[in-house]
Amino acid sequence: MTKRDFIDGFSKLSKDERLAILAEAMEDPKEFITEMKDYRFSDSALQEKFEHFSENTISNYHLPFSIAPNFKIDGETYHIPMVTEESSVVAAASNAAKYWFDKGGFTTEEVSTTKYGHIHFFWQGSRDELDSLFNKLEKDLPERLKNITKRMDERGGGIQEIWLSDKTYELENYYQMGLSFDTVDSMGANFINSVLEKASYELENEAETAYPGKLEVVMSILSNYAPASRITLKLECPVEELEDASPLLNGSEFAEKFRRAVEISHHSVSRAVTHNKGIMNGVDAVVIATGNDFRAIEAGVHAFAIDKGTYSSLTNCEINNGIFTFSITIPLALGTVGGLTSLHPLASRALEILGHPKAKNLMSIVAAVGLASNFSAIRSLITSGIQQGHMKLHLENILMTLDPPENIKAKAKEEFKNRDVSYSEVKEFIDKQS
Repeated sequence: MTKRDFIDGFSKLSKDERLAILAEAMEDPKEFITEMKDYRFSDSALQEKFEHFSENTISNYHLPFSIAPNFKIDGETYHIPMVTEESSVVAAASNAAKYWFDKGGFTTEEVSTTKYGHIHFFWQGSRDELDSLFNKLEKDLPERLKNITKRMDERGGGIQEIWLSDKTYELENYYQMGLSFDTVDSMGANFINSVLEKASYELENEAETAYPGKLEVVMSILSNYAPASRITLKLECPVEELEDASPLLNGSEFAEKFRRAVEISHHSVSRAVTHNKGIMNGVDAVVIATGNDFRAIEAGVHAFAIDKGTYSSLTNCEINNGIFTFSITIPLALGTVGGLTSLHPLASRALEILGHPKAKNLMSIVAAVGLASNFSAIRSLITSGIQQGHMKLHLENILMTLDPPENIKAKAKEEFKNRDVSYSEVKEFIDKQS
């Protein structure tokens, strides 16, 4: 087999059969099979559980499970699980948490968990006819959906609002019926989609009875753009308490330079993208660790960042009457029950480490790590520069790849302590020691 041969019925094969077929195109088929099997769990029941999470599995892909300790959030101390392969991310978050611990830590200002879903349809009748149809359905719909919403209603969630949106100025005859939801401590995707599909069925039946042939439902689906499921969280202290933020700047100078760096990210798209990527380094790591959907979070966050018409920073910085305030507002549709949060053993452990938080508490935790990541990045950028810490970690990665003896590794660390690091220079140094 070559690497591009068509494989018929791949999903119907066992994982070892899939592995054997893929191995035929590898440089060393035997080594390939051995390595893929090495990353499977020896516990067959655990391996089987993991294989149910996805399709066409051949092995497991492992990432480090780390802890960023000593986050003080709303007066409580958290040691936060993070899953990431980027070595500086956990260090940056941990350093910021330690720095702010005695300055009051992170404070939640506002939090909401409202999520949205829509029925997308085309209407060939008059607007008056559609309004009449919608007004009748709006009154009856919550009762018609009770068989689906009952348990969520009992938990304090469920449908909040129903509305009709005219989108004909964007696309001819196109409308949306929107529903907002509170899904309490679950992310709620399956619940929302089930409600929407039943609501779509009711809309179609009502339309066919009153106005035959005039309505075409195209799809019914939740939206990962959830600007109302968001949190605002802040760090705050008197400017003079920032004297220890940098050996090169006093507290006032540091605060002003920091504020200007954040201000730039509100006026430069090229900076804002990198600025927000640094925030998401921390956010994604906690979202993954707790079994939530980081892809949905990423999509929603970046849509939110452009909500005002230009892509901009998620964080803000102000200095008023001698008080430095650094804050983040970020949409986070998260869950702490159901889905992978319950099925993945390490996601369950991550939530246990966090003290089994409610969804709103988890939003504060995730936002705090995002804000901490951003604080550390900006602090480095306006003082020592970002590369100092990155080069140290880059050197560690190069040494891991080259794998020299421990005594030579120690010499290399000393040699490149205050030098730029490149693979070729490190290799040349190690070769000369051999």
